[in-house]
Amino acid sequence: MSALARTALSALHLSYDTDEEKMPPHVLLAHQKYACTPSDSDDPTSVLTPPSSGKNILLHSCCAPCSGAMIHEMSRLNLNVTVIFYNPNIHPYAEYLIRKEENLKFCLKLKINFIDLDTDKDYGQKLWFKLAKGMESDAERGNRCTMCFDMRMMRTAEYAKENGFEVIATTNATSRWKDTEQVDSTAQAAADKHGLEYWRGSWKSDRLTLLKYQISAGERFYKQEYCGCTYSLRDSNLWREKEGIGKIKIGGEEAGLGSRWFTDASVDAEEENQDVVDSFFADANAVADKVEEGGNRRDAWKVLKGDELKELYEERNKGENGGKGLNNW
Repeated sequence: MSALARTALSALHLSYDTDEEKMPPHVLLAHQKYACTPSDSDDPTSVLTPPSSGKNILLHSCCAPCSGAMIHEMSRLNLNVTVIFYNPNIHPYAEYLIRKEENLKFCLKLKINFIDLDTDKDYGQKLWFKLAKGMESDAERGNRCTMCFDMRMMRTAEYAKENGFEVIATTNATSRWKDTEQVDSTAQAAADKHGLEYWRGSWKSDRLTLLKYQISAGERFYKQEYCGCTYSLRDSNLWREKEGIGKIKIGGEEAGLGSRWFTDASVDAEEENQDVVDSFFADANAVADKVEEGGNRRDAWKVLKGDELKELYEERNKGENGGKGLNNW
C-alpha cells in the first residue's frame, strides 16, 4: 500500500456490525430508521424488488462510499453479496490505491468477499486510455463515460459468468452525478451477453441516498473530489481555477475544498439534490460544445456566468464547520 493510501486509511474508524447490540449509535440509527422494509406510503420509490434469477450477487464497486447502502440493503434482503473492484479509469495511481484499499477494508470489516481484478502493474489503465482516444474532450456523461461503463461492466459480467454468479449490479447506479439510463443500459448489455440478470434498483431514492451518507459519515470514509478519470480531474480543476478555489488534493489530511472525510450525513444527503446536479452538467455540456467548435477549454469555462455557478456550489457545504465543498461525486 502506498504512503498516501496509508495516510488516508489511518483515520478510518470502521465499526459496522449486523448485531444491533454491537452497533455504534450512528449505524444503529441507520439500521433501525432506514434499513427496515419501507412501506409504499412512506417512500414507494425506495421499495426494492429482489432479483429473480438467484441470491448470488456480484456487485461492481467504484468506491466504499457508493457501496455502503447497496451492501446494507442486499444483506437485509438475505442476498449473498460479493464485491468486485475493476476501475482502470481512476487516475492518478495514488487516488486509485486510496479508493481500492478503503473499499477492501470496508468489505473485510463486513466479512464480505472482495475480488480485485486490477492485479497487474498497469491495472488496465493503458487499455482504458487506448479506448478513450478521441474522446478526451467529451463532457461528463458523454461517449467517453459510456465506454468507461462498458469496459468495467463487461469485465464484471465475464467474471460473474465464469464463477457462478446469477446477478450483477453496480454502485455507479447510486450516484446522482451519473446518468441512470447510461449506467443501466451498459450494465444490461453486459448481462445480456453473458446470460445474467442485471439488477436495476431504485438506488437513488431519498431513503437510500440518506442511508448511503449515514454509513459514509459513520465510517468516516475518504471524500473524493472528482469522479475518477484524468479528464474529470482536469475539468474539475478548471472550474476551481475559474472560481478562485484551490486545486483538488489527492490523499493527505486536507482536501482541496471542504473536509477530507465524510462527517455529517444529514448535510451530505441534503446537498446532493437533482437541481444542483442538472445545473452543473448544463454548464459542463456548454463548455464541451465550445471546445467541439474549436474553442479553448479554459476560456470556455471562464465565459460562464461565474456568480451563478459559484452560488450553485456554495450551497453544497461539506466542511465540518460549515465550510464549502465540491466532493459528493
